[in-house]
Amino acid sequence: MKHFLKLLDCSKDEIVAILDLADQLKYEKKHNIAHRILEGKSLGMIFQKPSTRTRISFEAGMYQLGGQAMFLTNRDLQIGRGEMIQDTARVMSRYLDGIVIRTYDQQEAETLANYGSIPIINGLTNFAHPCQVMADLMTIREHFAQLEGLKMGFVGDGFNMCNSLIVGCLKAGMDVSVATPAGYEPHPDVLAFAKQMQTEGAKFDISNDPRKAAEHADVLITDAWTGMGQEDEAEKRRQDFAGFTVNHDLLACCKEDVMVQHCLPAYRGEEISDEVLEEHADEIFEESENRLHAQKAVLVTLMSEKYEILG
Repeated sequence: MKHFLKLLDCSKDEIVAILDLADQLKYEKKHNIAHRILEGKSLGMIFQKPSTRTRISFEAGMYQLGGQAMFLTNRDLQIGRGEMIQDTARVMSRYLDGIVIRTYDQQEAETLANYGSIPIINGLTNFAHPCQVMADLMTIREHFAQLEGLKMGFVGDGFNMCNSLIVGCLKAGMDVSVATPAGYEPHPDVLAFAKQMQTEGAKFDISNDPRKAAEHADVLITDAWTGMGQEDEAEKRRQDFAGFTVNHDLLACCKEDVMVQHCLPAYRGEEISDEVLEEHADEIFEESENRLHAQKAVLVTLMSEKYEILG
């Protein structure tokens, strides 16, 4: 495993190994056990989209692992003035030990990986958000002590979070039910993957009915209706997503002890009601914390010679 670009690239064993390492690193952090595994390593962080959780968790994670992280925007790099991503990849590979990129086009992350010689981590693109879904899977497994056989219901936009949740949850052995408004379905590549998984016995369905996705769900997940770069469409999206709010009425379709997850930021009263968010705040903010631990596990997996956990 050289890069972490999308969960479509990962095997179930690789996903589980990262989750196991994340659990270990979280335990060590909670018990003040130093794990400076990446002593002397440097991580470049290319951010073309703003962030709270991604930036802080990667910077703090590298510090806790003994390394350093450098935050870089378009103003700091010649990419913002037209330098080819291929050339940037070759240059940064000679200075750094790894790169996180948070951008719009998935192909930018793929190109960095193709032309660079160091590990590339996708911190979010319009296609995928693999780091967030690793934190989701970690949090769900902590809560239920397992992943296989659980039902994950997703209600909202079939965008990057939905794409990665479908792939990650199916690979982890979960049943997946997705509801999006018409015209907001997940990426065709993800739907093709889900269809293939169905032929191997996985349970997956997609509809335009939030209640179907929520029915008997162990975990109900949502995301903001309007992502970065979509602000001009915000009012139209509010209209299109009417009826897709995770509220008490929708939770009544789920299992009684349903777990609610939201990757944040949350727009209360839109994709999730204020009451539901507050009632499930412990789960949601544990999920947010687990970004730190899951991403540290990804960093160690890709950047440490001492921790060859994936074979």
